[in-house]
Amino acid sequence: MSEAMEAEFDTVAQWTAQVAADLGPEFHIPAACRGSGSPAALDWLIDQMRLAPGQVLLDCGAGVGGPAAYAAMSRSVLPVLVEPELGACRAARTLFDYPVIQAAGGALPLADERFDAAWALGVLCTTADQQTLLDELRRTVRPDGRIGLLAFVAHRDVPPNQLEDNNFPTPSRLVELVKDAALEVEHWLCTVDLPAIPPEWTEREEAVTEALADRHGDTRAWQLAERQSKRIARLLEDGTLTGELLVLRRG
Repeated sequence: MSEAMEAEFDTVAQWTAQVAADLGPEFHIPAACRGSGSPAALDWLIDQMRLAPGQVLLDCGAGVGGPAAYAAMSRSVLPVLVEPELGACRAARTLFDYPVIQAAGGALPLADERFDAAWALGVLCTTADQQTLLDELRRTVRPDGRIGLLAFVAHRDVPPNQLEDNNFPTPSRLVELVKDAALEVEHWLCTVDLPAIPPEWTEREEAVTEALADRHGDTRAWQLAERQSKRIARLLEDGTLTGELLVLRRG
C-alpha cells in the first residue's frame, strides 16, 4: 500500500473519528462517509438491494463505518464491518457499536452464505485482485442475496503516477469481472444521475474537513490524503473516471 493510501485509511481515519466524536453525534455518519458514500447513493443502494429490518449486511472495506451506520439507521439492518486497516477499524469502533473485523476483502474470514446482503463501496479500485474480491462477496452472501458496489471506472487512461495503488477497471472490464464471478447485474446507475446531496449533510462534512485541516493540516499524512482525494475529484470532473452504482445477484 502506498504512503498516501495508508495515510488516508489509517492515520486520517482515526483523526476523523476523533473530530466527529468532538463535534457530536449528528456529525458521526457524515464524517464516516467521507469518500465512501453520499445519502443519495446510499438511499439508492438500500432501496435497490431491498434491504429489510433484521437482515445482516456485510460492509466489505468498511472504512470508518459510515455507510453501514447509515443503512442501520435507515432500514434497521444489522451491519458487520470488515476493514483491512487497523486505524479505520479503531475509528469505526469509536463512532459505532457494530462488529468490526480486521481483514482483507480478498480473504474474508467468514462462513459461506453467512450474510443476507453485502456491499463494497469505493473498494474495487483499491485492489489489484478484483476478481477475488467479487468471488468472496458472492461466497459469503446467501443464494438470491444482493451485492452492492460503488465502483470507479476509467473511460480513458489515468495519467501515470497520479494515483498510486488504484486500479480502475474500464466499464467493459467491470462487466467481465461481474460475469466471471457468476453474478448478474440487476440495477446499474451512474452517480452523476443521483439527486443532490442535502445541504445539512454537506455542511456537516465541511465542518469535519475544516476541523481536520485546522488540527492536522501541517502534517504529511493529511497533505498526502488530501492530494489523493483532490486528484480523484479532478479525474471525476473531467470525465476520466465515473462513479458507478451496481446491484448484483448471485446467478
